[in-house]
Amino acid sequence: MSPNANAANANATAAAAPEIVTIANKKDEKFLRKKTAPFDFKKFTPKEVRELIARMKRIMHEANGIGLSANQIGLDLKVFVAEVPDAQGGLKFYAVFNPEIEKASAEKVAFEEGCLSIPGSFGEVQRADRVAIKGYDKNGKVLKIKAWGLLARVFQHEIDHLNGHLFIDRAKIVHREEDEKK
Repeated sequence: MSPNANAANANATAAAAPEIVTIANKKDEKFLRKKTAPFDFKKFTPKEVRELIARMKRIMHEANGIGLSANQIGLDLKVFVAEVPDAQGGLKFYAVFNPEIEKASAEKVAFEEGCLSIPGSFGEVQRADRVAIKGYDKNGKVLKIKAWGLLARVFQHEIDHLNGHLFIDRAKIVHREEDEKK
């Protein structure tokens, strides 16, 4: 997911980031729209898990993103990383394996979203204001997180990716960056 305030910059960077799968190619779009396979910790060493997280974090940072799912870099694995501002003004990093939304508030909030896999496009998406997710940390330990605001939005966006859904499927109106400049 690209942050709203930096969306133009993030999308410009994503367009140049060859490691990020985009919808520009029909085969890649088909891959992005496929539900990802569960992450099986037995198939990976702890070192491989750490390397995967580091790679995803690096790619997300290089693209100026705030969230990245494994299928966005061509991996059929149910895992995402995210990094968003915390209440103290710092950044909080998350790596969540096999995430699921357990609860979502009835209250919805509309907010403009962009996506590293759909460079230059933005749209207002209604999402639950609060969510509770369940998944696993890098060690395979159960993880439960209650999130609200931007963090809840990023979690929902990335979990959508892992389930084969893109923000353009949920946005009522999608506009391109070039349209904004006219």
